Amino acid sequence: MAYVVVVDLTLAPQHRGDFMPLMLANAAASLAHEPGCRQFDVCVSVQDANSVLLYEVYDSAAAFQTHLESPHFQSFDQNSAAMVTHKSVRSYLLPDTSAAGA
Repeated sequence: MAYVVVVDLTLAPQHRGDFMPLMLANAAASLAHEPGCRQFDVCVSVQDANSVLLYEVYDSAAAFQTHLESPHFQSFDQNSAAMVTHKSVRSYLLPDTSAAGA
């Protein structure tokens, strides 16, 4: 089973332009440098450009913990914290569907 993290963020409107390049760089670094990171989508709400949803898929909870300890995440987190007015993090398990037809 994969480990899925969904993060809902609300940005301070005056920081949206500064936040998005940092967020996209963090997502790209996660995919490029973390073997346990399978997917990292950054989604912006159609209804509210200050609402950002992250959909991240990792091999395991340990792989997600490695992400949180990575230098690129630590830098992103420190540089973007003041730009976010609300943050909600939820974790899920993604069942392995390859055995469903067996």
